[in-house]
Amino acid sequence: MAAPFALSLQDLAPIAEGTSTPQAMQETILLAQEADRLGYTRLWYAEHHGMPSIASSVPEILIGSAAAHTKNLRIGSGGVMLLNHAPLRIAEAYRTLEGLFPGRIDLGLGRAPGGDGYAMRALRSGGGEEFSTYLAELMAFDEDSFPPEHPYSRVPVSPGGIRLPPMWLLGSSGASASAAGQLGIGYAFAAHFSHTPPAPAFEAYRYAFQATGAFPKPQTMMCVSVVCAPTDEEAKYLSYSQAVQWALFMTGEQRRLMSPEGAHKVVLTPQQQGVIDHQSSLWIVGSPETVRDTILAKAEASDVDEVMITTTLHSYGLRRRSYGLVAKVFGIEPRG
Repeated sequence: MAAPFALSLQDLAPIAEGTSTPQAMQETILLAQEADRLGYTRLWYAEHHGMPSIASSVPEILIGSAAAHTKNLRIGSGGVMLLNHAPLRIAEAYRTLEGLFPGRIDLGLGRAPGGDGYAMRALRSGGGEEFSTYLAELMAFDEDSFPPEHPYSRVPVSPGGIRLPPMWLLGSSGASASAAGQLGIGYAFAAHFSHTPPAPAFEAYRYAFQATGAFPKPQTMMCVSVVCAPTDEEAKYLSYSQAVQWALFMTGEQRRLMSPEGAHKVVLTPQQQGVIDHQSSLWIVGSPETVRDTILAKAEASDVDEVMITTTLHSYGLRRRSYGLVAKVFGIEPRG
């Protein structure tokens, strides 16, 4: 059956045990090319810092690399953690990407730090400013709308003659939904790690929405975590890498992504098992039919326009297989 919504991917550039970091970086290119071939709509990279299992610390570099190796796929950030950066730098970086790959770039923005407190201090994140202030500055740089008396009104954004790509606001609690609607940008909800029901956030976004040139109508996206394999049993076995990784991360232990064999040998503390028991209800794990039915139910409950899938597996080949199985079961037309 054909999906009643667009399907897209998020890549965290995971670094698996037994794999070098350069190999993990090369895998981002292979996955982008496979996503393009399979017919997915877009591919986004998250921004994370200080995590030995994740290589996506600088999304714009990965975006440029993936865009250069694909032809049809929209490539973007999911998202740039805006408080980590001067808004002018983000305006310059994403105008540059838009100029290099016109009509194929997305700018997703998040308010979270993308790392722990130590990483935030190393990045000098926030500087005491509010996210809304940073967002307003970013949009003012792009629109050249600072009032004449503002000191930034004398700062031209380079490269000129290019506008920022379509902007999305990322949320996990609904707090930013109305703001995204009022700004007339896209809204993406992180249902892959948030237990907050997404439907009320989408309703608030649609209610507040003001049309813009980039978004003449509301555009909603829900991100979900998926592990798909030919059978429910295999998918459940493979997903244990993600489960143990999450439990270790949430209890202060960090390491590269373990194989399922290695993960099953880990002796978990009661606290770590509790983390898995709590979080696993959000993960969609199973055969293509199981995954399809679960995604359809979640998407229908929130009436979303697009579903973005993120998959964490130790084997890069099996991760690509998972995305291929999902594309096939939803009837996505391959691009050849």
